[in-house]
Amino acid sequence: METVMIQGMACRCQQFLALCKLRVVSLIVFTAVIGMFLAVPGWPDWNVLWAGTLGIALVAGAAAAFNCLIEQKIDAVMARTRARPLPRGELTSTQTLVFSGVVGGLGLYLLHAFVNPLTMWLTLATFVGYAVIYTAILKPATPQNIVIGGLAGAAPPALGWAAVDGFVPPWGVDPYALLLVLIIFVWTPPHFWALALYRREEYAQAGLPMLPVTHGEAYTRLHVLLYTLLLFAVTMLPVGTGMGGWIYLAGATVLGGRFIHYGWRLYRQYSDALAKETFRFSIWYLSLLFAVMLVDHYIRLPI
Repeated sequence: METVMIQGMACRCQQFLALCKLRVVSLIVFTAVIGMFLAVPGWPDWNVLWAGTLGIALVAGAAAAFNCLIEQKIDAVMARTRARPLPRGELTSTQTLVFSGVVGGLGLYLLHAFVNPLTMWLTLATFVGYAVIYTAILKPATPQNIVIGGLAGAAPPALGWAAVDGFVPPWGVDPYALLLVLIIFVWTPPHFWALALYRREEYAQAGLPMLPVTHGEAYTRLHVLLYTLLLFAVTMLPVGTGMGGWIYLAGATVLGGRFIHYGWRLYRQYSDALAKETFRFSIWYLSLLFAVMLVDHYIRLPI
């Protein structure tokens, strides 16, 4: 009996964790942590590092759970999401709402008590931007949803930077942190549209006005290519502002060139397999770009 109870509790924990979209949250937290390290010339304060990381992770997980709550009917008709706990009936809407509130509230408390109020308010704004403005308002209303709503998903480096750096008037966040936000903001459309291309029929079935559904594949492929070119230009800004050195320049050039190559191939010789490969590469691209930033920060070879 005791073994059955333990197994049941473990299964329920897995169901709640599935609401948090851990793979997405891990990338969010990674970019936030990089922001913490880039904010100071040395090492960030340990208490700020652990509390900021955990607080941002908890709020990001809560936002993902709230997203699952709002989109449970849509998730039920899409192959990519129909195995989530809500569409399968493993968790109720009330359980999900309570879970999101408790986890998000705990994250905000940690940020306020152990980090600083600015980080807490910025993180709360990110929660509202993603879980409410993007998911509930923009996503079902416009094919530019991921462009307009992408700011919320781009905010984590600024959250990490603010956690360590605190308030910097008149911006509230250091302008260098805003460069990191801009990079993720421009990265988001080609990343997401690559996914939308090979999942276009599912989005059409769900009634969501994603770009491939409303404007067609050719139009979307062109915009993926154009955004990879724009992204390459944006990633050069840290070099021009003195934030990045030779290591960052080399890494950004190689990674950006590869992303453009994917965009060009997608535009010229489309296949669902290539779109899926492009989507997967885009995740590695962002992770490696921020990792190169971190290496460049501590092993600076000035240009």
